Amino acid sequence: MKKILLFGKTNDVLKDINKSLSELFRVQICELKSDALEGMLKMYDPELVVISLVGAQDYDRGLFRLLAAEYHHIPVLTIGTESEKNSFLRYYEDGQFENLIRPVENRDIIQAVCRRLELEVEEKDDEKLVLKEDDRVKDILVVDDNALTLRSIKEMLRGYYEVRVASSGIKAMTEIGKKRPDLILLDYEMPVCDGKQTFEMIKAEDDLKDIPVIFLTGIKDKAHVEAVLKLKPQGYLLKPPSLNELLDKIEKSIS
Repeated sequence: MKKILLFGKTNDVLKDINKSLSELFRVQICELKSDALEGMLKMYDPELVVISLVGAQDYDRGLFRLLAAEYHHIPVLTIGTESEKNSFLRYYEDGQFENLIRPVENRDIIQAVCRRLELEVEEKDDEKLVLKEDDRVKDILVVDDNALTLRSIKEMLRGYYEVRVASSGIKAMTEIGKKRPDLILLDYEMPVCDGKQTFEMIKAEDDLKDIPVIFLTGIKDKAHVEAVLKLKPQGYLLKPPSLNELLDKIEKSIS
């Protein structure tokens, strides 16, 4: 998921921009202060910076100098009136900075962001803009009865995929019904409705049977692993998996 750093004064405009962008991107909001900006740029490593220019007359010019001098590789999209933009006019000369004239529709902001990130969008039947399939962030469903495992895997994959979690096989089927995932990480050892039963329910549905399923198992003995593989999942991982193991297995399964 592409990372955007959103700067500005906390107000309804900033909240509205954040709500719109967060549907397609990973967005981090930060107060518009040059010291905070530098720290967030180093920690967050965004692919795009978006700045709301509401109240630009109070902004510290140092943050624009910082972006232009030390982070010239990061495109910057500002959103403000002509008057607000004119306060920083010289920074728009070489193409790193671009301004959208406010007031502006959220869909126009999304289109501008996608253009700066070299992504393509398309319109769904409900007129909602979504990323085209090649650029769309893949949706991963993690199913495990252990809350710690769910939190750990979600945190590891955060920033790479859209991650949803379910704490049981039944809840997993409910989540799948809401939105078809691109891949499922499924715990093999769960009470009541275990991984095998959940897997069989998924494969019994014509519109779900092609979803790649990777089993997670905490048992290493040969007979157990063979029982897992007999179901012919996309693969399996021993718990706890490392980030590299997860990414490698997922990328091979949905590429």
